[in-house]
Amino acid sequence: MTSIEKSTFDFLKALKVNNNREWFTENKPQFQIEQQKVKECYQVLMERLKIHDTIDRFKFFRIYRDVRFSKDKTPYKTHFSGSFSRATKKLRGGYYLQISPGGSFLAGGFWEPNKEDLLRIRKEFEMDTTEIRAIINNKTFIKHFKKLEGTALKTAPRGFDKEHPDIDLIRMKQFIVTRNFTDKEVLASNFLDEVDSSFKAMRPYFNYMSEILTTDLNGESIID
Repeated sequence: MTSIEKSTFDFLKALKVNNNREWFTENKPQFQIEQQKVKECYQVLMERLKIHDTIDRFKFFRIYRDVRFSKDKTPYKTHFSGSFSRATKKLRGGYYLQISPGGSFLAGGFWEPNKEDLLRIRKEFEMDTTEIRAIINNKTFIKHFKKLEGTALKTAPRGFDKEHPDIDLIRMKQFIVTRNFTDKEVLASNFLDEVDSSFKAMRPYFNYMSEILTTDLNGESIID
């Protein structure tokens, strides 16, 4: 498979209307067919990613929702999704793709960095943002992702100057890039090419963040 098919969207739309175990059980054969087709597309993407990055593993997420701590008790997700992990401790960041009628997107970056990584990133931004500004203001970055996204504190983190000229970056708690797709774009024959192109466009950002998170403030490696 090298493209997403309309039948996949048709199934997901029907699942959204009939999100219950009885309907799903009755239609499970069709689910398995659609899931396998989408998995094959993700496997093609993984092979393409391997051409320009070092990929450790590919994870295709289950359709079943964990409803234990959710107010929404519908048992099934109404999308297919998967992620690709970069290999070795030196390569940080990861790729994600979600297929959903009216809500397909790809993403990459650092969703919930631990406190040590978050402090290291903020300290780097406190010292110098020349390189990260150059990356996120690059025309290729803007074309694919528009901007660096993520939740942020309302004020400066403890220990940082709220008047710092780069406080907009220092306040951030997440460092994510995303690209949304229309249904027409997802169903187009060049969809996987477009996804791979955006994944490739993440590399300068990933390279920069990997260097930060594998070195100390003096630039010395912290990787064994």
